[in-house]
Amino acid sequence: MEFDAAFTDAWVRRFAAVVASTEERLTDLDQRTGDGDFGVNLRAGLESALARLARRDPADRSARGPLDAAATAFLDDVGGTSGPLFGLLLTELAGAAADHGDVLTVRALADGTAAGLAAIQRVGDAEPGDKTLVDALAPAARALREAPAKTRPDVALAAAADAAWEGVRGTALFRARRGRASYLGDRASGIPDPGAVGVGLLFSAAVDITSLSLDDLLGGAEPASPAV
Repeated sequence: MEFDAAFTDAWVRRFAAVVASTEERLTDLDQRTGDGDFGVNLRAGLESALARLARRDPADRSARGPLDAAATAFLDDVGGTSGPLFGLLLTELAGAAADHGDVLTVRALADGTAAGLAAIQRVGDAEPGDKTLVDALAPAARALREAPAKTRPDVALAAAADAAWEGVRGTALFRARRGRASYLGDRASGIPDPGAVGVGLLFSAAVDITSLSLDDLLGGAEPASPAV
């Protein structure tokens, strides 16, 4: 089993839909731990990605195409920190699809996610435990890498999504060591990292489990009111 452009196109569109529905919540998380622009920037990048998808040649059936379109949107059209980082991840996923016959296999997903993680860590110098999106992306990459041979891509993606959300919930326990949240000290305690939440939503979109609410996915990691 492998995924072509129909899947990657639907993946980008589903990601855009769930981000649009959770933008306010993402912005609230970022206002409490960062600059407050994460939800707006993520939605802007995906709106640009949708516009680029609309201009794609419908005869192009390569899995790489929609991922490339989304990557270009994030790298070229989005400000802040989130655009380049999500752009790097999508670029590596697109490249891995191209390397595997222009389809997304489990190996392609594993290679692309691992390469995206490495690129993000080179740029941001973040490690697991720093309360960043790396805390969700690293376990997702590991889950894909450790998927048994002949695992179906949808099953591997479900495992990656579960691992990513476990990482998201873990960020609520960490003291930030990167970005603006690092200046907040214990005031950011109990609040999950919004970038990590974005990664969780990306993988959730791939397996269509985003009918769950963000509260369900966070599993009570976030307190009812801001930590003071």
